Amino acid sequence: MFQGLFKQPFEVKEYEPSAVLDEPWRELRWGNVQEDRQYVQEYKPAQDDIRYLRVLLYGPVGAGRSSFINSVSNVMRGRMSTPALACAGSVPFTKTYETHKFLKGQGSSKTFYPVVFTDTMGLEEGDSRGVHVDDIKLALKGHVKEGHKVQPKKFNPFSPLVESHPDYNPNPSADDKVHVLVCVISAHSSQIRSSVLEKMKNVRETASELEIPHMAIMTNIDEACGETEKDLWNVYKSKHLRKKMADFSAAVGIPLNCIFPVKNYSHEIDLNEDVDTLILSALRKMIDFGDDFIEKF
Repeated sequence: MFQGLFKQPFEVKEYEPSAVLDEPWRELRWGNVQEDRQYVQEYKPAQDDIRYLRVLLYGPVGAGRSSFINSVSNVMRGRMSTPALACAGSVPFTKTYETHKFLKGQGSSKTFYPVVFTDTMGLEEGDSRGVHVDDIKLALKGHVKEGHKVQPKKFNPFSPLVESHPDYNPNPSADDKVHVLVCVISAHSSQIRSSVLEKMKNVRETASELEIPHMAIMTNIDEACGETEKDLWNVYKSKHLRKKMADFSAAVGIPLNCIFPVKNYSHEIDLNEDVDTLILSALRKMIDFGDDFIEKF
């Protein structure tokens, strides 16, 4: 009776779970850019003898440190700007210990915001490439002078800075010391080499000993997750990004509530409020954590 009723074989399709959660696992105030920007722009260090809250960025080569600095500059100035060279792929541009200040005002009234980012060469696999871990540790204590070339090929590129070197700062001021350590990683990277992870853990442990607050920025979230690329509001609904953040937290030891996903400005020619919101969320926490540390001086 039923012969020939079904011309095609019956197939049971596998259930495909959604790539996003029904509700975000972390709350974020969207559309609050003006208030968040004002909070950052009006910040002043807790101690009068400290002019700048110093944020030290470190992480694997190509993670987006320079692009993040550029993006922060865009947000703070309210327009597109390019204070730092950004690298293409895994080719590093940053080869010196360099401090980036953010302009405030114009013309004769031009000054700088009291938050600075210090960048250095990226971490690489093995002991013969990239910035030396001991140099990052010295930088945390303020012993590395501005402009120190972290990989001077004319000499020994693999030796850390020593006290006899002219770039060694024997008497660092409170301004020279790092107040917040920020690890920058890419959500789009398939994995971080175990040797690089060990270096990152090593740096984090030193920061902990010095009681310097430590947090992480996860860049390239739009490239890593299609749902986030379609709509940045999905950032804290994305199961993929949540797992990436949780895995990194477990690998390095940075608490999950100290890891912030962001999208750097790359192809855009105008500011975007959603991009700004994510950057400002991270920036506000840098300021809060750093100021708590400064108050202990």
